[in-house]
Amino acid sequence: MRTPLKLGAYALGLAAVFTAAVGVGNLAGPTGSAPAAHTDDGHGARPDAAGHDEQPQSGTPKPPGGLQVAQDGYRLVPLTPALSTGTAQPLRFHILGPDNVPVTRYTTSHDKDLHLIVVRRDLAGYQHLHPQLDANGIWSVPVSIADAGQYRIFADFIPAGRADGLTLGADIPVAGDYRPRALPEAQRTTTVDGYTVTLTGDLTPGTASRLTLAVSLNGAPVTDLQPYLGAYGHLVALREGDLAYLHVHPDGAPGDGRTAAGPQVTFHAEVPTAGSYRLFLDFQHNGTVRTAEFTAVAGSAPVPAGPASPAPTPAPSGTGHGDPGHSHS
Repeated sequence: MRTPLKLGAYALGLAAVFTAAVGVGNLAGPTGSAPAAHTDDGHGARPDAAGHDEQPQSGTPKPPGGLQVAQDGYRLVPLTPALSTGTAQPLRFHILGPDNVPVTRYTTSHDKDLHLIVVRRDLAGYQHLHPQLDANGIWSVPVSIADAGQYRIFADFIPAGRADGLTLGADIPVAGDYRPRALPEAQRTTTVDGYTVTLTGDLTPGTASRLTLAVSLNGAPVTDLQPYLGAYGHLVALREGDLAYLHVHPDGAPGDGRTAAGPQVTFHAEVPTAGSYRLFLDFQHNGTVRTAEFTAVAGSAPVPAGPASPAPTPAPSGTGHGDPGHSHS
């Protein structure tokens, strides 16, 4: 056979071998290392290369509120870099929208355009405030801080034109001698300003749990609770460790013809994981808003009934919930 013919036959042979190899590869799948399986931290979000939380993909649950400083193009920007103990001082911040401009229009929810929660990272020093919004989109409220430490602020709001709300969080330092407190043990009762509040129901991870809180004064059931934020009680739940902020919805509303003004106030809470949670119930009676605090444990044996726990040391008086006549436990 002549040399050109030999080379041509050799080339045809190589082509046939290559085609066969491609066919086998298509049947067996791509070579090389398989892509890493997706894992998350249990909140429905996963960290990107920079270590930030990405938004959950379609069909996955959203992460609890308050863990992120930004979500869906909205960002919480504190304008007060730090606070100090002692006298009340202004806390200022704004919410930047997807256009990087401060948001000035909000949808009212629970009687307010924005709810601000301030709490130390050991879940002490809780305050529920309602700041004022100026024409430039800056929120401001005076805050009294009793003890030093790292504090978390939560802005709970619904931007105008958006169907669902957002809860964004950021840390604010308070300089001084920081002495963290252990989380109080879980109990069924607590007291504040002479009122006893009893908790019925248990938190079950991954499902909606029915919680009922009954208010009494000097041993007598309180049956004339006053509406506060559109309900006879407002409940905030924070998870120990990361301070995940959980939305808790009341059952019924004042004036609906079926919801009594006490002594019981019922909520539906959904916690994503087992662990300890701090519950803060705001209720109004005789013109004053008070806060009853509980520790509840999800994914463990039910907490037995016991004597009422003493109220924590109160924070210095100030604006409280942003409304006159409010006191904290």
